[in-house]
Parts: sequence; C-alpha cells; structure tokens
Amino acid sequence: MLSDRIRAMGAPHWLALFGLILGAWVLLYLMAVPGDLRSAGAIYGTEFWVTFCTLTPDAAGFARIGAMWVLMSAAMMAPTVLPALATYEDLSRTGTPTSMARLLGGYLTIWLGFSALAAGAQMMLFRAGLLDPLGQSASGWLTVGLLVLAGLYQFSSTKDACLSKCRQPLMFFMSHWDEGPWRNGLRLGLVCLGCCWALMTLAFVGGVMNLAFMGLATLVMVFEKLPEIGRYVTRPLGVVLLAFAGWNLANLF
Repeated sequence: MLSDRIRAMGAPHWLALFGLILGAWVLLYLMAVPGDLRSAGAIYGTEFWVTFCTLTPDAAGFARIGAMWVLMSAAMMAPTVLPALATYEDLSRTGTPTSMARLLGGYLTIWLGFSALAAGAQMMLFRAGLLDPLGQSASGWLTVGLLVLAGLYQFSSTKDACLSKCRQPLMFFMSHWDEGPWRNGLRLGLVCLGCCWALMTLAFVGGVMNLAFMGLATLVMVFEKLPEIGRYVTRPLGVVLLAFAGWNLANLF
C-alpha cells in the first residue's frame, strides 16, 4: 500500500538519501552564478570572469569542473531512481540498509564516470572556444548539433530499450537478482545512463550551473521513467528539441 511505502521511506537510510539529494541541490545553488553577474559578463566580455570562474587547463581546473558535474549528476539523477530503489527494497529478503547502499553505490559509480567524461568535454570545448566560461554554448552550430542529437535520440531503439527497463524495475531486478546489489546498481546505472545521457549534454545549451535548466531537465527525466506518463513525454519532447534545433539553425543564416 502507498501509506506503507511512505512510512517505510521514513527509515534512516531513506532520510540519508533524501539528505544527499537536498544537499546536492543546496551546493549547486551556492555555486550558481547570480543572474546579475551573468548579465554583467555578457556586457563586459570574457575578461569579466577572470576573477570568478576561469576554466584553466590544469588539474585543479578539471577537479573543480568534475566536482560540479558530480553534484549535478547526484542532484538530477538520484530523484529519477527513487521508484527503482523502492522496488528493490520491497524485493529484498533482508531489506537491510547495507544492500540498499551497495545498490546506490553501484548506480552512482556509473554517473561518477559520466561526470569525469562530461568535465573533460567541457574543458576541451572551452579551449576550442565553443563554450563560454559558464559552460554555455558560444557556437550556434554546437547548439544546433546538440539539440539534433538529443532530439533524434528520443526516437532511438536504444532509448526505448533503456526506458522500458527503468519503467519496469520489478522485471529488471528479477532478471538480475542473483548478481547482488552492487552489480545490480551498476546495471541500473548503465540503463539510466542510456536513458538520459543525451538530455544531460543539453547542459551545454541551457548553461552548466543553470538551476532553471537543471530543475526542468530533472522533472522531464523523472516523468519519462514513469510507466503511465513517460510514453506521453519521450517522443513529443524529441519533436520539440528538433523544432528548437530548426529554429536555431534558421537564425544562423
């Protein structure tokens, strides 16, 4: 029953997970650049940002950007996996917080890897002059390319296959139950990555550290994974993204 599930989510390990999600969003809020500074940067140019957020090609620069992507991944992806975690707990014979922690650990390991790749991509695109210091596209062609990629991926068989597993966590876990929580977490993370990686790359369009974009993208990815709602979201979203790509392409000429 729903009331039993709600009561179960008051257990310490669930509260710790909710605290992790909330903490990630709070840190992202503290790291976000205020709108007035963004406006000033647009007026005064790149030099304005030297004291604020210069992206250097050294290890410290990569570490800062990598930490930011880790926070983004935790804040945006953890809410999307809550139904799967609840299903796993219902199936677990022991229901121990330790098995849940191992499952979540495997899941987040995949997104840590994605965060490292995304941070590296941001550094390379910035060096190439395709991103501004805030991680937002400075190239109309890059914007169009990312929108087309994300829009087309919404119609792909890979996306459909991954979403079908996310929308049926019971069948997913029953198929791989004997592998244990850690490997199940890794599998779940890979499936989730297959669902969401293309949408996550749109951070380079909406702006890395743009809280409005992150909040909207999180809601979209949550709704996509809900079995009764998701089918009304995925392909219409692809149409919207491709239309937006066309509009941006027209503005290039």
